[in-house]
Amino acid sequence: MNNKEKGFTYPLTLCLLLFFLVFLTMHVDQLLMERKIAHETAAIQQEEYYFLSSVKKVEALYQAGETLPVKGGWTYRNGTMEYQAEAPTGGVQKVTFNLVLNSGIAVSGRGSFDVVTKKLTKWTEIK
Repeated sequence: MNNKEKGFTYPLTLCLLLFFLVFLTMHVDQLLMERKIAHETAAIQQEEYYFLSSVKKVEALYQAGETLPVKGGWTYRNGTMEYQAEAPTGGVQKVTFNLVLNSGIAVSGRGSFDVVTKKLTKWTEIK
């Protein structure tokens, strides 16, 4: 066997190995970022769903002809929603919702309900 290569295969193998490691590292970083974004998106959608469910429950109380208690709350699968209602002024009642998820995330929102139409008229998310 001729020995004319003089160490050619080692640098070539090393370059190929480095190329694949860089390629793999870029894709692993991208995968981790996509998983993080997916997790955050799921948490935001869950928050929005719990707020929507709570607003619908308050509207159902109004439409049933009942008065809204000053304080109350509901327990969901992954969190707890508490509300605090202010006294109605000018046909509008403001209700503050506080959501605490089991993961430790706390979010607040305020809804203005029209007492006459018994519907939500304004929603504001509090940071």
